Amino acid sequence: MSSQQNCIICSIIAGNIPSKKVYEDDLILGVIDMNGANPGHCFVMPKNHYAILEQVPDNEVAKLFQASNKISRAIFESIGAQGTNIFLANGIPAGQTVAHVTVNVIPRKENDGVNLQWAPKQLSEEEISTVELKLKEQAKNVAIDKPKEKKEIRQEKPLELSKEEEDIYEKQLRKIP
Repeated sequence: MSSQQNCIICSIIAGNIPSKKVYEDDLILGVIDMNGANPGHCFVMPKNHYAILEQVPDNEVAKLFQASNKISRAIFESIGAQGTNIFLANGIPAGQTVAHVTVNVIPRKENDGVNLQWAPKQLSEEEISTVELKLKEQAKNVAIDKPKEKKEIRQEKPLELSKEEEDIYEKQLRKIP
């Protein structure tokens, strides 16, 4: 774990600032946001210091979002949220206020007063095409780790789920709009 001087998130990770931990593994920490948008609002962050998402190694990005997903599920099950926003402000113009990558997992209920909506901008076909070309060209230069191929597993009989597993799947289906 590296620490960046004067980084409030690194101070939380180091234990210099008290926090309410809800998740921790070797690379990731999840804590309750004491001034969150709703009760149960959590921050999920890499323990290593990275100012913006592009600096985070792919394996840590994967763990960051896996932990965020686990915390989201816990929010649904424990405090009865009807939805969650999983939000990352990446860079000052995007609203990032602390120079440490942090994912917000915000519990949501109908009419809770939290507004993350924006007015859509209508782009011309020319603007869309220009942006598309620029993004495609730049994406060619970005290396992405390819997942290892999975061996095909043949299943002779239908998968049987326990009552507990069926209940979990049923709860997940209720979250789908």
